[in-house]
Amino acid sequence: MEEKPIGKVTHFFGRISVAVLDLTEPLKVGETIHIKGHTTDLTQKVESMQVEHKDIQEAKPGDQVAIKVTGRVHEYDVVYKVIS
Repeated sequence: MEEKPIGKVTHFFGRISVAVLDLTEPLKVGETIHIKGHTTDLTQKVESMQVEHKDIQEAKPGDQVAIKVTGRVHEYDVVYKVIS
């Protein structure tokens, strides 16, 4: 499977397991992402996204989106879109 870098993690809220992503490429709900960093290696499907507490289906480059993640991630981890 091919991967394309689409942004980075700018913040992680551990109690609610939510990551804030700064996107450089578009991202849609239902797509699979891979978050990779020094101690992070997490692949998951994007179940939902929010911008300023409002649910959205699609984000564009330059957006900062919040997504629920299935594990711990860290600031500066790189986010890749998995292309099958």
